[in-house]
Amino acid sequence: MFELPDLPYGYDALEPVISEVTLQLHHGKHHARYVAMTNSLADGLGTDFQSLEDLVALSARRGQRQLFNNAGQAWNHGFFWQCMTPVPTPPAGDLAKNIEAQFGSLDALRTLFIAEGTSHFGSGWAWLVAKGEDLAVITTHDAGSPLNQTGVTPLLVCDLWEHAYYLDHQNDRAAFLSAWWDKLAYWGFAGRQYAAANGESAAWRYPKPVEPALS
Repeated sequence: MFELPDLPYGYDALEPVISEVTLQLHHGKHHARYVAMTNSLADGLGTDFQSLEDLVALSARRGQRQLFNNAGQAWNHGFFWQCMTPVPTPPAGDLAKNIEAQFGSLDALRTLFIAEGTSHFGSGWAWLVAKGEDLAVITTHDAGSPLNQTGVTPLLVCDLWEHAYYLDHQNDRAAFLSAWWDKLAYWGFAGRQYAAANGESAAWRYPKPVEPALS
């Protein structure tokens, strides 16, 4: 069984960009529901998967849409929590150098990320990704992610579903994305993911499933 991972910070740590009320609902209700549904739908698959990453790929290949949606959303949310910090610092090292080289400046990347996320129609996710050293901003619909894109490593993601920002930002997605980028984006995590994209370390993975306790 997959578990709902703990947040790496307190429920009130991301205020005022994300309020304690929103984060409790988002993590404790929305993410928890995706995890519960994933466990229910995956019951009986046996050893066909060893990780949530495996399950996302397996459900996509088999066209099991309901399982893919729930497993993908469980993974996306787990990754999203890692992409935020109450004490942000700017990009450093190779990631900072390549942002400058490929986008001209961090401000230019900020503008692109916010524009892409704001213009995305409907629910989904805004990603900064790497394919080797190359960086790109992409969006995915619904439960989609870079997991099923060969050679692509996600560095950062921001949730574009309305429940992520509706209460705190009065459904103003652009304002949410701007505040998120300026106040919460965790460039230390993005830097570690960038190192993984270039074979220097392992990329983040969702916590392994655990055996249910015997009653």
